[in-house]
Amino acid sequence: MGTHAHEHRHGVGSTHATSAPLRALAVAFVITATVFFAELAAGLISGSLALLSDAMHMLSDAAGLIIALLAAVVGKKAASRSATFGHRRVEVLAALINAVTVTGVVGWILVRAVGRLGETHEIDTTVMLIVAVVGLAANALSAWVLSRHSSENLNVRGAFLHIVADMLGSVAVIAAGLVIRFTGWTPADTIASLAIVAFVLPRALTLLWQTVEVLLERVPRGVDTREIERALRAVPGVTDVHDLHIWSTDGVTPLATCHLVVDEVCVGTGECGVLGQAQAALCGLGIGHSTLQLEHPGHVDNEQVCGPQPYGL
Repeated sequence: MGTHAHEHRHGVGSTHATSAPLRALAVAFVITATVFFAELAAGLISGSLALLSDAMHMLSDAAGLIIALLAAVVGKKAASRSATFGHRRVEVLAALINAVTVTGVVGWILVRAVGRLGETHEIDTTVMLIVAVVGLAANALSAWVLSRHSSENLNVRGAFLHIVADMLGSVAVIAAGLVIRFTGWTPADTIASLAIVAFVLPRALTLLWQTVEVLLERVPRGVDTREIERALRAVPGVTDVHDLHIWSTDGVTPLATCHLVVDEVCVGTGECGVLGQAQAALCGLGIGHSTLQLEHPGHVDNEQVCGPQPYGL
């Protein structure tokens, strides 16, 4: 007795992104990308490792904005016969590439910074400060553009937080530039670059692990499988729960499949409302899309699975 329960929910920041957030993300991306190239060039010209570190931070956030745009644009594409889950995993793959790239670049900056410790080197503080101040102003503009939509769209909210972090990086570069300009103490540049690395690296590694978790189809963070199983077992008429699987295609929206064993009374009279109540229980726990199979008590002993037996609770 197999029955499927489906509910398609499109919440904030999913498939119904409006044109306004899209424009905000596009504007923020153009500003961030422009500042990245300016800081990259200025860092190479001035010799400031802190400026190069902040440029890599800008690269990370530019990639983050692209991911947000992909989520808004590609997420609009409806599911098809060849892509039954839609295209939500595109942003996960983009996030993986972003995380790997940024981690590698930050590692290179860390090696350079450690190698500079105790050394003296010439830094053009004029170029360094001008570009850092321009970067701070550009980040402030991006933050203002995104802040108007951050409360209505999760993708925009995440991008807004990235930009705020960029502002902190620009402040670190400016502080280092001022110290060097007025005291001549060049190690301030190395210290600033290490501070930016300390801020960016944990974020990059966290993003890397989160994308790997999605690709491995692990249970999404914040979802308690034991709590879900208890809620399903509490549904009147349900005598057992097995083959419970919870995963996500985009790292945000949890999906579930499960087999529910119902008592003999429900077998004889119909589902007894089990399907609707089970679906409501899952929705109450944040799972809006589920596939549920109802079985009579003796079915589990005769259940056949093609291929390797998957793990199921």
